[in-house]
Formats: sequence, C-alpha cells, structure tokens
Amino acid sequence: MSNAAAPAANGSDHTDAPPHVAIIMDGNGRWAASRGLPRAEGHRRGVEALRRVVRAAHELGIQYLTIFSFSSENWSRPATEIGDLFGLLRRFIRNDLASLHRDGVRVRVIGERAGLEPDICALLGEAEELTRDNTSLTLVVAFNYGSRQEIANAAQQLAREVADGKRDPATINADALGQYLDAPDIPDPDLIIRTSGEQRLSNFLMWQAAYSEFVFVPMHWPDFDKSALEGAIAEYARRERRFGGLAAKTAS
Repeated sequence: MSNAAAPAANGSDHTDAPPHVAIIMDGNGRWAASRGLPRAEGHRRGVEALRRVVRAAHELGIQYLTIFSFSSENWSRPATEIGDLFGLLRRFIRNDLASLHRDGVRVRVIGERAGLEPDICALLGEAEELTRDNTSLTLVVAFNYGSRQEIANAAQQLAREVADGKRDPATINADALGQYLDAPDIPDPDLIIRTSGEQRLSNFLMWQAAYSEFVFVPMHWPDFDKSALEGAIAEYARRERRFGGLAAKTAS
C-alpha cells in the first residue's frame, strides 16, 4: 500500500485504468479549516471535486466509480452539518442529474434508505430510474452506508431462508452471502483511493475490498482532480495483483 500517488507520465486520456475505482472522499472539513473557512464551504468545494472526478473517470475509461458520500456513522455529526450535507445532495441531484444522464452515466445507490427524509428517498430513486439504461459509466453512491450493516443484512436474509426451510445451511458460502449485498451485480473495486492521508477503510466496502489495491493520497478531497486520479491509477498499474496466488515467474 502507498500513501502517495505519483503523477501520471503525461496528460493523455489513454491510461491503464482499472475497471472499478472506489473513493473515500475525506478532508473537506480540514481543507476548510486550513483556510479559515466554515466546514460547509469545504463540503461545497468537495461537490465541485466530485464533478471533476466523475468527468475524469468517464474520460479515462473507468467503468464503475463508487463514492462514499455519507456513512451510517456520519449521523453522529452536528445536526447543522448533516443538514448542510443533505442540502448539497439535493442540489447535486437537481443540478447535475440531467448532465449525468446526457453523458450516459448510470447512477446506483447503496445503503439504508429506511428513515431518510421522503424527498431524499425520492431524489435517489429518481436518479436511479432516469439513468438505469445508461452504459458509459456507473456511478455508485454509497449513501447512509455502512459495510458491517450491509453484511449483517445479508446474513439475516440467509438466516431467514434457513428458518423458512428454503435453504440448507450447508449451502451458505461466500458466494451465497455476496448475492445479498447491496449491489451484487457490480464487480468488486480494483482500486480504492482515500484522500487526506488517512489509512483506513472506515466501514466502507469491507467485503468487496478483499483483494482491492489501496492508494492513500495526502491531499484533501476538495483539491483532488483528474491529475490526482491519474496519479493513483499510475500507482495501481505498478502493483502486481496475485489474488492470494504466487507471483508470476520472471523469464530467464
């Protein structure tokens, strides 16, 4: 694992981009604090960074981009900050959904929707329904998401099948549980990027990240751009992914 991404060799859009990139967008508050600005401004600038990165992912040929937008643990933040975050989500969907759809981006949402405000649920559903047939890039939005709860929910569904006599416990394996995760049709992330220098998953895609490569970028999320994404991809390209096997033998 690395805590810095080297710059890409050039500005070309032709890269060895991994099919699925996931990003933990960290550091909005610290970005704002370092400039003497309110945290809300950091979150606003973080949305601008998201726009840049979605566009860059499309240009670089990434097929799936998963973003950690609001975790189930974020409810512990001050109510005013949660209100700001939800307001930004509302504006992002209302202002950007049409352009995402025009660019062929399919939106998928993972996470718990029970208990969310009705207009938020309606906006999330609208984004998914409008873009469901698009094929250029799938943007997976992890909203009110926590990986432990996702895995627990999958286990509950399997337990219910056993209790109802619909499943033999002997048939429960990793593949069976994986089918009950939030988006079983989406491949596991090849590369997970976390900004702001923190080096942990924070309850994000823990099941799906079993063989992901990690790149930890020291810059705060509002400063992240296409060049930074290319740098993380360049670092990923230098890795040798063995998926638990042995390294390929070098020809003598």
